[in-house]
Amino acid sequence: MQSLREDILKYALQNAISFNGKASQGPVLGKILKEKPELKKNVKELTAEISRIVNEVNKLEPEQQKERLEQIAPELLEKKKHAKRDLPELKNAEHGKVVTRIPPEPSKYLHIGHAISFMINYLYAKKYNGTCILRFEDTNPSTAKQEYIESMQNEITGYLQITPDKTIIVSNDMPKFYEYAEKLISERHAYSCQCDKDSIREMRQKGHECPCREKSSKQNMSEWKEMLAGKCGEGERILRLKADMQSPNHAMRDPALFRITYEEHYLHRKKYCVWPLYDFENAVEDGMHKVTHIMRSIEFGNMRVELQDTIKQLLGLPNQTVIQYGRFSITGSTTKGREIRELIQTKRYIGWHDPRLSTLAALRKRCIQPETYRELAIEVGLSTTQTNLDFSIIAAINRKLLDAKADRYFLIRAPEKATIEGAPSQTATLSNHPTQPERGTRQYHTETEFYLEKKDLESFQENELIRLMDCLNFRKKGKRLEYESATYEEFKGRGKRIIHWLPAEHVIKAQVMMPNAEKITVLAETETKNLNEGEIVQFTRFGFCRLENKEKMLFWYGHE
Repeated sequence: MQSLREDILKYALQNAISFNGKASQGPVLGKILKEKPELKKNVKELTAEISRIVNEVNKLEPEQQKERLEQIAPELLEKKKHAKRDLPELKNAEHGKVVTRIPPEPSKYLHIGHAISFMINYLYAKKYNGTCILRFEDTNPSTAKQEYIESMQNEITGYLQITPDKTIIVSNDMPKFYEYAEKLISERHAYSCQCDKDSIREMRQKGHECPCREKSSKQNMSEWKEMLAGKCGEGERILRLKADMQSPNHAMRDPALFRITYEEHYLHRKKYCVWPLYDFENAVEDGMHKVTHIMRSIEFGNMRVELQDTIKQLLGLPNQTVIQYGRFSITGSTTKGREIRELIQTKRYIGWHDPRLSTLAALRKRCIQPETYRELAIEVGLSTTQTNLDFSIIAAINRKLLDAKADRYFLIRAPEKATIEGAPSQTATLSNHPTQPERGTRQYHTETEFYLEKKDLESFQENELIRLMDCLNFRKKGKRLEYESATYEEFKGRGKRIIHWLPAEHVIKAQVMMPNAEKITVLAETETKNLNEGEIVQFTRFGFCRLENKEKMLFWYGHE
């Protein structure tokens, strides 16, 4: 336990030194869990201990923090030059000839697992000066929707800043699918089957051959044409691959290649009623567009690799190097479309952008930058084990990116009006960024009345010297707060606590959507009214927030 406390302390000190003397719990938690993932089962107790130590560290002056870190972990103070991290080398990759694909099915909104997977495929194409194809697999008329196509295009090219070299709508290749199907039929590698689902399932389980296998290629072609002409009912007939009914790989036991559905397609309406299934569609698309490397989640299974390779072989299409990696998810957040739809339909969640979700719609609102997904793709790489990411780890990466970009403002969550007796009438000049003076300042006129956080007011100790950031110094004397001095130099070495504040005037009401989907009302600086929608700022001692609605002054909370 002592060792754990020491680890927490050193990382809290390191984080405080990196961020102007103020450590945050999230990055410290992320480092501890990365080193000791077994502590995830006790994350509540761990978070409490981190909170206690972070509060202690934040009471120290910056010089004291550096001295303490030098005593216990001087290596963390060293400024080492790290080589730029990159994805590992790709098997069978030839510079200038690598072709990867990003293949979303437009049946739901994208989540973090998609983003990392897409980044892996995109970054590898760029690494080898190759080609990356964005491919919308929209051949299921009952689930594919234009709404999802547009959302995915916006999130992939806009939010993730992935620039594909080519974009394909798979349903536009339907004539080609039919052409390849007829090649299999004419060469007796596919047959028309009208057996019911239960019979097919039983025969596949037992390894028994279907009587339909014995049809001539002429009869199969005739029945296939009837399917295309709409002369068969849904479920009445399918086209199956004549493979190996005794194969230990059940995916090879005469799988279905095409099915009939009369549901209207979002793009082609009623033009087609016979649609390819996943394995046939993927085999043809990958081969037809000369994809060289398929990188995807291991959930697709090795059984499908054998099946798709067999289809490509029969059609004279090239095989690819297939690399499968573990699933990606955020701990405590579902990525299953069915579960999310139910949560939304029952009004338990506010939509696909609900802050409790790990959809890209939600993470975008929570300030997650596209570079964060790039770093995660490189960090996770091609690991075959499932990666369960705690949001604090994502926040730790994202915080480094936002810290340099985001201007600082003050926000009071639980405001209490306080009088600092003897405070002069003055104009306080606040820096927009602590280390980038070129980003400018803002000014507020102050008298003796201020808004402070209720928890701050309740925690002041008798005679404690406290500084209002960029404003003045005061002490608590009994029930009174008394002005002492103005400058930081007069505070330095004598006081420990620096707090944020708001003037009694020049404040506005704002709202913040919190991570638990609770909307809270706060007070903020009037200067925040000049922000643009979508702009991300850091509210001092509160967290990074994104302005969602300027008219309502609604912010979306990101993280500390």
